[in-house]
Amino acid sequence: HTHKQQPYETQARTQNLLPKSKPLLPQMAKRNLLLLALMALASSMAAASVTSSTRKLMFLVQPQPNQLTYHNGAVLHGDIPISVLWYGSFTAAQKAIVSDFLLSLSAAPPASPAPSVSQWWSSINQLYLSKAAAVGKNGAGSTKAARVVLSGQVSDEACSLGKSLKLSQLPALAAKARPANGGITLVLTAQDVGVEGFCMSRCGQHGTVDAKSGTAYVWAGNPATQCAGQCAWPFHQPASGPQAPPLVAPNGDVGIDGLIINVASMVAGAVTNPFGDGFYQGEREAPLEAATACPGVYGKGAYPGNAGQLLVDGATGASYNAHGAHGRKYLLPALFDPATSACSTLV
Repeated sequence: HTHKQQPYETQARTQNLLPKSKPLLPQMAKRNLLLLALMALASSMAAASVTSSTRKLMFLVQPQPNQLTYHNGAVLHGDIPISVLWYGSFTAAQKAIVSDFLLSLSAAPPASPAPSVSQWWSSINQLYLSKAAAVGKNGAGSTKAARVVLSGQVSDEACSLGKSLKLSQLPALAAKARPANGGITLVLTAQDVGVEGFCMSRCGQHGTVDAKSGTAYVWAGNPATQCAGQCAWPFHQPASGPQAPPLVAPNGDVGIDGLIINVASMVAGAVTNPFGDGFYQGEREAPLEAATACPGVYGKGAYPGNAGQLLVDGATGASYNAHGAHGRKYLLPALFDPATSACSTLV
């Protein structure tokens, strides 16, 4: 319903019914005083509203308290065997990019020029695993630094479970690669394999293969044909949000260079929060972890739509932030530093 004001004639008629003996001047004075009071009230309410808005705005821009904490559970430690299950078709060149990345994780720091993949791995030890060791929860309180050890590789080129996988099938697939105790299986799906939630809500995932033997899995898919804009950014135009020209992929393969970012991010989570009670922030079922707490940050000065200040290969124009084995270059995600509540980047 709309409230209609009385027609002017009706208002005038009502005013004519007022007793004529009342002097008009005091009435006008009262009306003016009332008007002034209303204006003063409106002004003070507006001021209060501005103050309230400012207060809310200030609250919004204040840094939120860091809550990425250790929940006193298991982390992976010591020698961590990593096995790989290739699901679907990958070229020899694609397999070499991934294998060299895994070799780079385990390489001794001087093996590659700085900044290096092994330096990034050392940050995981320093920021997370050493803290668990300090409270005696890193295995039996082992102070030995975690080290990646390459285990076996298994191919399932025929896609034995079909080309549309459910998340519930990933642990069984990972078990095919026979992960060693305290190890991780990488389940890597080819560009024509669909996985539940891939591209829509996730680019990768980690979970448990067998809690008793302390084995975890990491899944990541090659996003080249399905969603390079979501899962291979910044090497492809983003699917939405601020648009900037894509960066050149350091290994010349947009899908696999994007997959490496997601493998790195998920491995960081699998090592520091393998069974859901390690290092994380927020809900246990949907945690922010070592790398996922810093989405889209690869170098200093990063902001939405911009990966940050990166190194550029003079010969190819490719962007990267880490040197790896066999002269490889990679782009790796920033790691959240719980001590400073900031994203720690290699460059």
